[in-house]
Amino acid sequence: MTDISKAGSFKLGDRTVKRLGYGAMQLAGPGVFGPPKDREAARAVLREAIASGVDHIDTSDFYGPHVTNQIIREALHPYPA
Repeated sequence: MTDISKAGSFKLGDRTVKRLGYGAMQLAGPGVFGPPKDREAARAVLREAIASGVDHIDTSDFYGPHVTNQIIREALHPYPA
């Protein structure tokens, strides 16, 4: 597992986040649209990103639509404080 804490952090609005986040674009299916071929693998990638220290995810309703946000919710809910 990779530890991203050495990359530093910065202010994002009223929160301090790590400099490295996760881009959810590749969670969607072919052509960055629709459901992925392996939904469980997509959830596993998100769980590993969080375990590695990621504390923010870049997403867009364009990726799917709605698919990446649904996968994020499935993988990470209930959200820690």
